[in-house]
Amino acid sequence: QVQLVESGGGVVQEGGSLRLSCAGAGQFQGNYAMGWFRQAPGKEREFVAALSWIGGRTYYADSVKGRFTISRDNGRRTMFLQMMSLKPEDTAVYYCAHKAVDSDYYAADDYYYWGQGTQVTVSS
Repeated sequence: QVQLVESGGGVVQEGGSLRLSCAGAGQFQGNYAMGWFRQAPGKEREFVAALSWIGGRTYYADSVKGRFTISRDNGRRTMFLQMMSLKPEDTAVYYCAHKAVDSDYYAADDYYYWGQGTQVTVSS
């Protein structure tokens, strides 16, 4: 069992920044990966970024590359998403997720454990 809790969402003006956190607890074992996804109203959940927990490799959606940075604190089992130069189209509920296999990072269906989500709203 893995438990994930996101925090750090809020309302920010276009061009602003936010830092999301995902605190993990439970059975973190082996070579796993974690990711951030987002879902806007009326849209499907989409991949934002992912992190190979042991190797530290990172992966980004084209829409956030150069603006968002995913990182981790191994000791605290916490993952972060630093979001810069935010745009109104970044408005969504952001979820962190865990998968037990360190591969295939981009599809939401490949992740088993999910947090409850945190709302990010970017106003123009």
